Amino acid sequence: MGKQRTEIETEAHTWPGSALSIAGERPVRGAWHLLSFRFCNKILGEMPSLGITVFCFLLLIVTTSTHASMEVNFDPFVHLSPDSENGTEENVPTELHRQKRQVATFGLSPLEYKIDIEISYTDPSLLEAIKDYFKNLSFPVIVNTSDAAMNISSLSVTTVCSLTSNNETHCFCESGYRWPAAMCSANSICPSTNPTQEEICDCITQVPSQGPYCQLQPDDQTHFSVSPEDIFQGDTVIMKCEIPLDTGNGIWYHSGHVILNSTRHSISTTSVLKITNVTQDDTGPYTCIFVNSSVNSTLVFKATRNITVAAINIVQSGDTEVICDGTKVSLSCCIDGNIQFFTTSWRPNKAINIVGTTSFTPNCTEYTLQANQCQCPNQPNSEITYTCELSTGNGAIRSKAISVTYVQIANVKIVSSAKAQVSEGHSFNLTCTSDVSNCDNVTWEIRSRMIDSRLYSCNLESPSKARSVLTVKSATQAWNGTYICTFSQKSLPSSANITVEIVPLPLKQNIVLDPMQGFIQCNVPQVLKCCINGMENYNVIFTVQQSEFKGVKNTQGNQTCYTYNYSYTESCSSRSDVVANCTFVNRIQDKVTSSPMKLSIIPENKVMCSGSIGVGQQGAQIKKPCPGSKDVNGTNITIRGTVIYVCNTNWKVASNSCISDQINTLLNTAESLVYGPQAEEELPTYLETLHNTTIKELQEINTSPANLMSIITILHLVSNIPIDAEQRTMTNFLSTVNIIINSSRILAWKPLNNETANSSLLLDSVERFSRSLRPVNNTIPPITDTNLQLQGIVITENSTSDYNKNFTFSNSANLSGNVLINSDTIKNLKQNSTIITVAFSNLSYILPNPSETVKDVNGLVMMTTTNSTLPPDFQISMTFAKSNLSMKEPQCVFWNNSLSAAVGGWDDTGCHPKDEGDNIICICSHLTSFSILMSFDQGSSKAALQSLDYITYIGLSISIVSLMICILIESLVWKYVTKTRTSYMRHVCILNIAVSLLIADSWFIVAAFLPDKEEQVTGNVCIAATFFIHLFYLSMFFWMLALGLMIFYRLVFILHDTSKTIQKAVAFSLGYGCPLIISVITIAVTQPHNTYKRENACWLNWEKSKALLAFVIPALIIVAVNSIIAVVILVKILRPAIGEKPSKQERSSLIQAIKNVATLTPLFGLTWGFGVATLNKDSSIVFHILFTLLNAFQGLFILVFGTLRDKKVVEALLNKYSLGRWSTQQTKLTSLGDSAPAFSMSSPFSGALNNLFGKAGKYKISSTETTGSFSEHTSNTYSGFH
Repeated sequence: MGKQRTEIETEAHTWPGSALSIAGERPVRGAWHLLSFRFCNKILGEMPSLGITVFCFLLLIVTTSTHASMEVNFDPFVHLSPDSENGTEENVPTELHRQKRQVATFGLSPLEYKIDIEISYTDPSLLEAIKDYFKNLSFPVIVNTSDAAMNISSLSVTTVCSLTSNNETHCFCESGYRWPAAMCSANSICPSTNPTQEEICDCITQVPSQGPYCQLQPDDQTHFSVSPEDIFQGDTVIMKCEIPLDTGNGIWYHSGHVILNSTRHSISTTSVLKITNVTQDDTGPYTCIFVNSSVNSTLVFKATRNITVAAINIVQSGDTEVICDGTKVSLSCCIDGNIQFFTTSWRPNKAINIVGTTSFTPNCTEYTLQANQCQCPNQPNSEITYTCELSTGNGAIRSKAISVTYVQIANVKIVSSAKAQVSEGHSFNLTCTSDVSNCDNVTWEIRSRMIDSRLYSCNLESPSKARSVLTVKSATQAWNGTYICTFSQKSLPSSANITVEIVPLPLKQNIVLDPMQGFIQCNVPQVLKCCINGMENYNVIFTVQQSEFKGVKNTQGNQTCYTYNYSYTESCSSRSDVVANCTFVNRIQDKVTSSPMKLSIIPENKVMCSGSIGVGQQGAQIKKPCPGSKDVNGTNITIRGTVIYVCNTNWKVASNSCISDQINTLLNTAESLVYGPQAEEELPTYLETLHNTTIKELQEINTSPANLMSIITILHLVSNIPIDAEQRTMTNFLSTVNIIINSSRILAWKPLNNETANSSLLLDSVERFSRSLRPVNNTIPPITDTNLQLQGIVITENSTSDYNKNFTFSNSANLSGNVLINSDTIKNLKQNSTIITVAFSNLSYILPNPSETVKDVNGLVMMTTTNSTLPPDFQISMTFAKSNLSMKEPQCVFWNNSLSAAVGGWDDTGCHPKDEGDNIICICSHLTSFSILMSFDQGSSKAALQSLDYITYIGLSISIVSLMICILIESLVWKYVTKTRTSYMRHVCILNIAVSLLIADSWFIVAAFLPDKEEQVTGNVCIAATFFIHLFYLSMFFWMLALGLMIFYRLVFILHDTSKTIQKAVAFSLGYGCPLIISVITIAVTQPHNTYKRENACWLNWEKSKALLAFVIPALIIVAVNSIIAVVILVKILRPAIGEKPSKQERSSLIQAIKNVATLTPLFGLTWGFGVATLNKDSSIVFHILFTLLNAFQGLFILVFGTLRDKKVVEALLNKYSLGRWSTQQTKLTSLGDSAPAFSMSSPFSGALNNLFGKAGKYKISSTETTGSFSEHTSNTYSGFH
């Protein structure tokens, strides 16, 4: 730490000749004291003088008052006092630290000296110790020496110098002392001091090289006054400084900064400062300084006053309403302090005849208003602004405004467009009027529950009249009760009410007719029945052929039926239908007429079917209502739908469109919900019930198109109800859609789309639901499900980015898409509107494809909607990934509901495609549901495709005939060609190969002639055809493998012998067991996802599931294995080892088997090799033609290469059916006669059947076999292999 310096000023009076006695001084403490004492003794002995004497005296004083351990240095210098009786002398310059002062002596008169002593020390606490010691000294202190006597009159600390943190020296003056102006001018002053040219200062930044130090200032006699005493923000403040001297050298400071004249500061004289419009920044210390300088001294007059500017914080009461009914309302303004310091006033912003009264509390002023109906302003809901103003009288004025709305008590009336009683199903309006024009807040209630705001409107008819109309489109029992219409003006509600009774009347669609369509005999009574749910009494009139008859009531539980027995008595030969209906009339004489019942006249002699269902002739149909059911409470309920019976000897059900009890309840609830008063409130709960019930009723939906259609109808009914975009609510709706468009229900959609546009209805339902979503917290939560995904945004004022949404379905091959709307387009859409996109992965399979187009959907179906009006230059960009890369000629389309007689169809208006390889980019100028259509490109013309069909049908016909011939030949020559074990197994394999291919080709022909492979019935047949074609084609190849392995075994493992039974077991397990396993696994894995078969053919799917690999891979592996076996066997035969020589007949059988394998294996392999080549999207038409030719003529190849080229078979045929043996054979057949059973071995049919399973049976011509490998007896009739 640096040293500190302290200057001490002492005043002493000396007289010459006085002796300085140092004896008797206080004991000196410590070594430093002793050192100082010895030093002074030595100096005084050598150089006695007044200065040295005073110096040593002070040295002893200071050292006595400090600790001995302190390092203290003294540098005295003496000034001759200017204050002597003999006159004033100028200050004698001194040389600091070293020079001795020469003091003049003026006779015996006492001389007065001021001596400055500089003390340097390192301990900062020493300063306070010195001050305390000097404070406790008693003055004067008398010092006597041999030369003179001296009185010390005062000791004061004047100047303190120290180092700052920046290692700068600052020399401060003690209180009452200041640096002379000359020192301030000659040295740098401290930053805290801002002097003018003539000002003294109290701090400089260096120790003066020579005196003087800080000088004593005269007592401050400055008078500082401030007006006003309590200063508030905005006041005008006047400050005055008055001093005893007449000097114009005055300067004003604020917080150390010089104040100059400005717009708010005015210094009229040097002693008056005026500040106008004071702020809180003007708070702080204000200082006035007056400097009076002369040659010998500088006088400074200084005064400081701290002022505080208080803010005027007015807290007013909130905006309020004054109801014109005499109610008092108080307005108030309050401040933090005493309100009495202010002058207060209240004033309205415009003239009004309502005068308030003012009152006060300690810190508030209140203004009380009161108005009656006559005093209310003419304009309803008039708003008056009252201003509360506070003034200090010194320039500060503050005010606050309070808005007051004068509310008139409205006269509200409500009337009905109908009578007080309204029948169910009828519409009516309620009109509510108010003589106060206010539509800001209008509500309708029924049974203390709010009615959806979408059901009523409000219009201002005039400045003094408002009208709200509630429209009920179809009255239900939920609308029965008292209606309350309320116009709210601020917090004042004005209401009116009316009671409406909803009288029961059945809806037309809820009247159950029996029969709906049937037959009637002449003069035979026919019961006509009309039933409804409920116990209400109606007057029911049956109208038959324009004749009216009164119905008879019959009640069963909660179901009421009205019947009439009608007899047809007119011309029995008439062919015209009898039309009947029933009309229900309720107690207020409203009526509803049912749908017509149509009865055809049938002669008695043509009645084939009769009973409770009705009468009819053969092939006739009767349409009846669905049987009733009961709910969980045992209440009878009517089930929607119809049952059609057909007469086929007796009545049988031809079709049933009845919906399940659960779905029936859902549909009834949906209709009540949609037409009810609280649809928006009840919809979330209903959607959850709908979703859960749909999951439970999946089996019913899968098997009944009527149930599926009912779910679609429900979704369409509720889709237009506005609803908050809550995650759970959206999930319930969209998950229900996801369930019914699942691929497992595609077949159930076909009959629906053939009758009506139900898929278009579903698409429209999702579109309406998207537009009806109300954002929650400016967000649309994303929804992701198996078959659909939803994403969207809310357009706000901060929407600056593009609408860019990506969709990817991981469970579907190459199904992805993107929707892009640029930010410039979005800026032109309405604020707080939404943009929502829903992508469907398999809706393309559900939407009907009109027959006139040959293109198919080849990507996602993406629906984009907005509830904003589109700008004229609107544009949307969509990217579709191609699901089938082999398809060509892309076309961007949207679903147009108005096409195809309102069934709906794809339309390309306003869209343009751009092919980008694996993707198609569509640019469209409107919004709806979009997709891409593409055509299959097989690289051939239509004529080439037709030629392939001809080749297929002709070839398969030849193949089937060839296979039948092959099986016939095998059955005829079986016992002649199966003498050895090898030939026996070879013919078993050949026969099973022929049978497998025959069955596969037969199913292929059946599948080719199916009219519509997606229909419910034919679709199942197509699946069965695909399964059996797959199974028996595989069986053909596996029997080929069995034949190859048998030959390999017989030639390679010569020393091993296996019985026929084991060989047949292995062959049949391989030939039928393995294909069955592969086929069952394939259909089990792919059929649940509807990807087992192709869309347009009864064959294994390739594009979606690659199910075709379950045939191609095993077939090609078998071809490869048999090829290897053929090579190995050929080497074995050509280069046999020692001991491997079989018998001649065995060798002949093996060689023939090798021929079969070597011929058929490459042939079949080449056939299906071309088949694999056709899977390539760029394959040539040549591969298609070659594959079709080879595949279609496989049966012919088996006949030729497997049977007719076998010399043994040919010889056996020639021997058996030669002319020389024809009579013998006829004799044998005649002798057998009818004694041979139909399925004995002698029968040709049983022989063929047994040959298929490898059964030799018992023959009259015996052959001997031994157990040796090649020791079987053979006939010499068969020649060897040449």
